[in-house]
Amino acid sequence: MEATKTSEVEVVGYYPGVIGEITQLHAVYYHENWGFDITFETQVSRELSEFLANFQKGRDGFWAARSDNRFAGAIAIDGSLTRTEGARLRWFIVEPTVQGSGIGRRLIEHALEFCREADHKTVFLWTFKGLEAARRLYEQAGFVLDEEHDVEQWGGVIHEQKFVLTL
Repeated sequence: MEATKTSEVEVVGYYPGVIGEITQLHAVYYHENWGFDITFETQVSRELSEFLANFQKGRDGFWAARSDNRFAGAIAIDGSLTRTEGARLRWFIVEPTVQGSGIGRRLIEHALEFCREADHKTVFLWTFKGLEAARRLYEQAGFVLDEEHDVEQWGGVIHEQKFVLTL
């Protein structure tokens, strides 16, 4: 979880408070834009906390972006399923005030470089239809749509999509 700096955006690993910042951004953004309920926030908080508590250096990756010394986004790679399904890209989000600035692209590039170095052969992610800016970033990085279906969760029905990248 080492830190690197790219132009004006600093990409760092864990720091105190980042779990709360990621959870809050997910909860607020997805509630305001998609109507997600408390089950989404509690799932993000629980799963992110468990991931970091069980983090294995070299297998897992976790990065937060900071811009002007403030939280600007995050991304993680969960390598626990690499032998069966692949490494999972998770908790990718960029603060709305800095979306479009290249932070998301930098986070994805950083995470995929880690996957190559960790020898993860496949990377997958779950998202849902409607997040078009994120989808463009995934597809530009080489991810392809592999599976999709409707699912009832987080207080509504979403059209869930799985994207996969072979490295």
